[in-house]
Amino acid sequence: MNFNLAATPVSACRLAVQVMAALTLCSGSAPAQNPATLPFVSPIFGDKMVLQRGKPNAIWGWSQPGDPVRVEVGESSATTTAGADGRWQLRFQPPPAGGPYTIKITGKQTLELHDVLVGDVWICAGQSNMGFGLGQARNGAEEVKAADHPLIRFFNVGQRSSYSPVDVPRGNWKIVSPTTAGGFGGISATAYFFARKLQESVHVPIGLVQVAVGGVPAETFASAAALRPLKDFDSGIAELERRRQMGGPQYGNYIMHWYDEFDAGSKNGSWADPALDDSSWTKLRIPGKFTELGVGDVPNLTWIRREIALPEPLPPGMARIYLGSIEKMDTTYINGQQIGASSWVENPRVYFARPGVLKPGRNILTLRVFKLKPDGGFLGKPDELRLTLGDGTVIPLSGEWKGKVAVDARPPHPLPVGFENLPTMPGVLRMGMLSPIAPLALTGAIWYQGESNTERAHQYRRLLPAMIADWRQLFSQGDFPFYIVGLPAFQHRSAVPVEDSWAEMRDAQYFIAKTVPHSCLAVTIDTGDPDNIHPVDKKEGGERLAFCALSEHYGRKVPYSGPDLERVERLPGAVKLHFGHADGGLVVKGEKLAEFSVAGDDRKWYWAETRLEGTTVIVSSPSVPNPKEVRYAWQANPAATLFNGAGLPASPFRTDNWPALTEGRTP
Repeated sequence: MNFNLAATPVSACRLAVQVMAALTLCSGSAPAQNPATLPFVSPIFGDKMVLQRGKPNAIWGWSQPGDPVRVEVGESSATTTAGADGRWQLRFQPPPAGGPYTIKITGKQTLELHDVLVGDVWICAGQSNMGFGLGQARNGAEEVKAADHPLIRFFNVGQRSSYSPVDVPRGNWKIVSPTTAGGFGGISATAYFFARKLQESVHVPIGLVQVAVGGVPAETFASAAALRPLKDFDSGIAELERRRQMGGPQYGNYIMHWYDEFDAGSKNGSWADPALDDSSWTKLRIPGKFTELGVGDVPNLTWIRREIALPEPLPPGMARIYLGSIEKMDTTYINGQQIGASSWVENPRVYFARPGVLKPGRNILTLRVFKLKPDGGFLGKPDELRLTLGDGTVIPLSGEWKGKVAVDARPPHPLPVGFENLPTMPGVLRMGMLSPIAPLALTGAIWYQGESNTERAHQYRRLLPAMIADWRQLFSQGDFPFYIVGLPAFQHRSAVPVEDSWAEMRDAQYFIAKTVPHSCLAVTIDTGDPDNIHPVDKKEGGERLAFCALSEHYGRKVPYSGPDLERVERLPGAVKLHFGHADGGLVVKGEKLAEFSVAGDDRKWYWAETRLEGTTVIVSSPSVPNPKEVRYAWQANPAATLFNGAGLPASPFRTDNWPALTEGRTP
């Protein structure tokens, strides 16, 4: 799949989501593994890996039942016997931090793992902002060029959705270097900056196990057992179990199963086939709502096609397909090859046509469009639909197309449970990506996720703690550290106080960090991009996660939190806020101390006047004679103005417990 890295800002903010969507659509299944082909040693153990120091390490693999297996590393050794299912597992005490060491595993087979270090291992998990590569970050080319850190190693767990626990992970260990850090399969920028700061502070090797998938909600990483007590995911769990029993592809989402069941255009040969005879198809105008097909005002799945004539020779360079915004979901093909897919309605589609897809002369562009709303379909203007060749030549795509309805989905025809074409079913990434690496010995986990759960932010207060507890049980190493990146600024700033789901998500993250043992929040509200959900400023988040670890786990006396609200004092006509973690005093950044709002009993919010007094902030408003509650930075893209002397920003907060905008929302 190829996608446009130079897309428009809004399109760029969904780029990684589209990439992962296309990969899911093409290869999202997780076929059952044949025990006879399982590896002697799990691939999570390999050359160049990092073992966890200071605690017994588990290691496992598969052999013939009854096979005695011995593991030797340094002066330590341990033995076990493969069980009836062929699996063997043992624990051994690692040698002192450092290395390199060699691990020798002997049984019916013999395997040696070379250049193994001993240090601290961290899981680095979440969605696309955790997967966001170092080369894409601010000053990415320079950072990659300087990324020569032989004591930092990383393992990218290959994306896999599964409806039952998987045995073998995909991936291999790499040393951080200019040749491995950038590009596809490189290191996460957030994880890199985290590890670099840790390694230079604690002076031991750092191993990073990256488990990141773009666009996914947190429930994909939690087991059914962890989710059932919440009661919100019962229908999704039941559907996953039904699909597991049925067998077949394991997409990890609902819509692909729906397509398999109902889409006439995918049966007995695809309607995207350029050789298909479409002479009987109906002519229609695009952009449009498919009124010519009689389904303009009802839910439907429609295929549309048009022929494009291209010059010979084709100009060099990457061609791009621009389709504007589409409601609800499109899957796009050129000459029968899928080039992209998206269900983000607000996202103008921009897809790559990788070399070899387009050809001189006749080309067939095909779209499968799932339309839900009467005013859905193509939402953009005609000039937004175009093919741009590598030399900048523009070929308009608006005008006459041919179309055919694959599914008239008006009631009582069933609709998909969900329309996202990425993993969304509960537990599918936990089983496909975490189960095969457990119980790997580790120090802790860092987590950058929340964007896909913002509309259910209040639920996140229960969901993420359940997931954290589930991980701690899975890896069987107690309440290991779990550190969270708070969501940065996004979308355009409101001039007036608002209710906002992004603010509620940051509040949920703050609540979790305060209530879940051995958790910590790295606040990034002073970073972000209003037009891009993937901001390039990853250094701040990564290093602030490292500050959490250094202070909370390693016992170093370093500031790790910005000003933290400790006490609220209500005064006549004002509210006095007392802060901890001042670390050099409260500091105002910007023209003035802003983004504070106050409300009285009527629950109407007004911007507040503010003043600093030592480690307190006093807020008031002439519009609120008797202020009761205060909020700070309570919108998707607030101005971060309150910092401490260590340069760390205060987390957005609220003093009220009034009903939340997202309260009661479920999948």
